[in-house]
Amino acid sequence: MQQVVLASIRYFAVCRDCAAQAEWWGVQALVGDELRWDVECLCATCGFAVAICDGDLPAHLRNRLLAEHGHATLRVAPPVQGAKVMRVLRAELGLDLTDVRAALERALTGTHSGTLPEVEHLARRLRASGIDATAEPPTVA
Repeated sequence: MQQVVLASIRYFAVCRDCAAQAEWWGVQALVGDELRWDVECLCATCGFAVAICDGDLPAHLRNRLLAEHGHATLRVAPPVQGAKVMRVLRAELGLDLTDVRAALERALTGTHSGTLPEVEHLARRLRASGIDATAEPPTVA
């Protein structure tokens, strides 16, 4: 069984019911082969509560995850079959041929990064295709 990998953040946003500032929690999690974004809120002002499972991770919250937790790095071990890696990168990242070449270069030089759940998701997909890949967690400062 594969380990669950997650990164979470606490943030404040407007309550959907009373427009007060409410505390929200967001979790990006890799559960098996599924990358998820779940959020929950309980408004202290009006009692509004919500849990949204498997939503889309907004870019500004992804940036906060990266700022708070750091960037994980994809490592691909030699020997590398470039075409095989490119196929996985295209499928998983939705890249065109020009962009996938740049992504391959980042993967080979160890400069492809993202949140730990994102990078582990990509590493798992690469390993499933027979490519020796790992997600290196962010260094703790």
